[in-house]
Amino acid sequence: MTDPRYYFSYTPVNIAPEVCAGVFVLISIAMTMQTFKSQGPKWLLVLPATAFCEAIGYAFRVVCIYWTTLGTFTATSLFLLLPPNALALTNYKTLGKVVQLSTVFLPDNRKPHVFWLKPRFITWFFFTSDVFSFLLQGIGVGISTQDNKRELAKHTVLSGLYVQLFFFAVFLVIAAYIFIDKRFTVAYGPCDHNAQQAKRRLFWVIISTTALLYVRSVYRVAEFVGGYGSKIYGTEWLFYLFDTALVLLSFAIYMQSFIGYHFQPNHQVGTAALNQHPSSAADTAGIKGHAYQMATPYIKRHPQSYRT
Repeated sequence: MTDPRYYFSYTPVNIAPEVCAGVFVLISIAMTMQTFKSQGPKWLLVLPATAFCEAIGYAFRVVCIYWTTLGTFTATSLFLLLPPNALALTNYKTLGKVVQLSTVFLPDNRKPHVFWLKPRFITWFFFTSDVFSFLLQGIGVGISTQDNKRELAKHTVLSGLYVQLFFFAVFLVIAAYIFIDKRFTVAYGPCDHNAQQAKRRLFWVIISTTALLYVRSVYRVAEFVGGYGSKIYGTEWLFYLFDTALVLLSFAIYMQSFIGYHFQPNHQVGTAALNQHPSSAADTAGIKGHAYQMATPYIKRHPQSYRT
């Protein structure tokens, strides 16, 4: 056993990590139930899985209070630094789905042709960048266990964080553009009264959670730039404020305005398209009336079946 201050630069406070672990377990259970109850897409299970990984991280932090070893400290660092990156993956996938399902109803001359508005580009380009950042941060944490490689570890983690910050910023710009562009529409959720409200609700989730993750990454950059023993690294309440609180707030937003309600298998996905493009959407999909019930996965694969 080693003195916790050797790794943390302070003695971790008791009670707080136990509470955090319990809260994240409850979030994981609640969001799993929310996903199945809403009949949302299964890729949204990334959210409860991320919450569960956070709970594991805080459980290891509890262990470190009583039994600090290189292994428990490394596990704590990995499970608290890396899992929130998966929240960004959820946002990337969500935005890609919005573009994909919106453009099904548009004629070719109205579909976006720039590469950065292609659904596959949005999903896989940002997914790849996030995985690359994830790997750099993970490798950095791994080699930080060797005293003679702490400087290399610091620069490796920082490289991953800088990559992450850059792509967060690019993603926010693209998300803002898609939000403003009226060609892109969002299916109604249970609390939405019109297409505009549905779009505002979903993009509030995407943009606000990405912004919170951005601030968290800035804190992590400052922490690693200062290095071991610095003021930021050695101040525990800053960790709970700029990491724990921001991740919890992100989960609160995901739960309050659940993404799954906008991607149900049978949904009024045509209403928004009609409101924005009444003639082109109706001509393309053969829509009669102001709304219809349709299975969005089938439309995505066979849009020609609904043409007049």
